[in-house]
Amino acid sequence: MNSPLKFQHGMVAPLIALFVGVVGFPLGYAAYLSITDYKLTDRGAPTIVGTDNFVATFGDAGFWNAFATTAIYVVVAVGLELVIGLALALALQKQRWARDLTRSMLLAPMFITPIAVGLTFRFLLNDQLGAIPAMLSSVGIEYDFFGPGKALFTLALIDVWQWTPFMVLLLLAGLESIPKEPLDAARVDGAGGLYVLRRVTLPLLAPVLVVAILLRSLDAMKVFEYVFATTRGGPGTETETLQYFIYQTGIQFFRMGSAASMAFVVLVVVLGIIVVAFRRLDRTRTAEGRAR
Repeated sequence: MNSPLKFQHGMVAPLIALFVGVVGFPLGYAAYLSITDYKLTDRGAPTIVGTDNFVATFGDAGFWNAFATTAIYVVVAVGLELVIGLALALALQKQRWARDLTRSMLLAPMFITPIAVGLTFRFLLNDQLGAIPAMLSSVGIEYDFFGPGKALFTLALIDVWQWTPFMVLLLLAGLESIPKEPLDAARVDGAGGLYVLRRVTLPLLAPVLVVAILLRSLDAMKVFEYVFATTRGGPGTETETLQYFIYQTGIQFFRMGSAASMAFVVLVVVLGIIVVAFRRLDRTRTAEGRAR
């Protein structure tokens, strides 16, 4: 082996070792647990049960209810973040004064830990002690943010408050990378602002939009801290998301084998979403290349 190649392998080796230790071993051990009946309360060696855990997962109504709850949460949260984030990014792109101050203040919620955000909103929105319900009550509006039919959307709005800045950051970078010539040509031809946005800006921004939606959707699917800090899956099971359901199965009910199998089902779904999203992105880039 020549020296340059040996040097390259030597540089990559620590990264591979870190990946195996941090990702490979936990993933492999979880795969092993998923085919056993392991429980946290068992002292003996777990018994291999093969695909029984996966069959039970696919037949578990609670798991699919949590899956549907998570899907609704992701659609509401990411949809609002996309709309608000795009509006803010367009406004910030045109800002001419105090740009750095505005952007730094806007990004501040991202640097707060989600569990702290959840606890903060738990007390702010509490129907008995919360400041926001008290202000609404003073003007004659009674609203229980964590009541039946409302709690899931409240959690989605908490996510919007914290992670819209991330969407703004990505979209603003995408807007500033768009070439000026197509926009100037459209304005010279007399196109209005809405037409330019719909027909020129958004198509050119499409690759960034796909990546932004994908990143936020994958992160929103992992929602756990907000649920743990505020509703604990209630009222009833209305806010029981996938991560919280798996946590309950494995930690509270001690069924680690079942929880591992559920986690792998979620992993397969996430990988499927990633594949579909990147294929869509490749088609978009191919269509743009042909148009040029």
